[in-house]
Amino acid sequence: MPVNQHTLKTSYSFEGKGLHTGTFSHMTVMPAAADTDIRFQRTDLPGQPVIEASARNVTKTTRSTTIACGEAQAVTIEHIMSVLTGLGVDNAFIQLDNLEVPILDGSARLYLEAILKDGLQDQGVPRRYIDIPLAIEVRNPQSGSWVRIEPADKPSAQITVDFNSPVLGVQSVSWDESTDYAREIGPCRTFCFYREIEPMLKGGLIKGGDLSNALVVTDDGYMGDPVLHFPDECGRHKMLDLLGDIRLAGGYLNARVSAFKPGHFINTQAVKALMALL
Repeated sequence: MPVNQHTLKTSYSFEGKGLHTGTFSHMTVMPAAADTDIRFQRTDLPGQPVIEASARNVTKTTRSTTIACGEAQAVTIEHIMSVLTGLGVDNAFIQLDNLEVPILDGSARLYLEAILKDGLQDQGVPRRYIDIPLAIEVRNPQSGSWVRIEPADKPSAQITVDFNSPVLGVQSVSWDESTDYAREIGPCRTFCFYREIEPMLKGGLIKGGDLSNALVVTDDGYMGDPVLHFPDECGRHKMLDLLGDIRLAGGYLNARVSAFKPGHFINTQAVKALMALL
């Protein structure tokens, strides 16, 4: 059966600090008309500019994904983009009163808890799936990472992460439209390695980061000894990020996405390469 487009039944508000800027913001995720896709609006700026959630608008990918239109930016959009994609939300309007999306607990859990209690609104219009004319592959020789997007009958993704860490090992995660995103992907938290903290701070990042919103991996475990949601929580979070970044193609891809060591740069470069073919 054809799948219809869906939007939210009501609006949801969230607030908190941004992971990288440390700035406090309020965000409201609202229903939107069919064929709107996902758009962000900076309500704190003159004219309240709107930014289309498109790979064409990606301006930064250092440890998160930033989109911009003129001087207006929306930073760290990947988690909210991912949960909307994972739940099957085609259209949403997101108002933000500061630079960065709140990091909350570092996962998509709080979004899920809010949206799932109401369910979604069927908009009675067929979903726009994006057909892929041919396979593309983007590689980063420096990191060894790659992303491949190839034609398929329906969306799916498979990733492998290997950071040469005795704690993480090699983790492989798969997703398709039958996956229970709310249980298997959405609750998984962002992470970094302890050795990365000082360089990121010197680079002006993670000003809002702490153990309440990120897992920190050491040489022999995790700082603070957190209870993991899954043994491969970090790999699952990489899938969460990938789904958010791939959604910047402008809809749901009829494609199989395969990736090794995915990250925001390689993810969005692959989407840009794909969009150049469409």
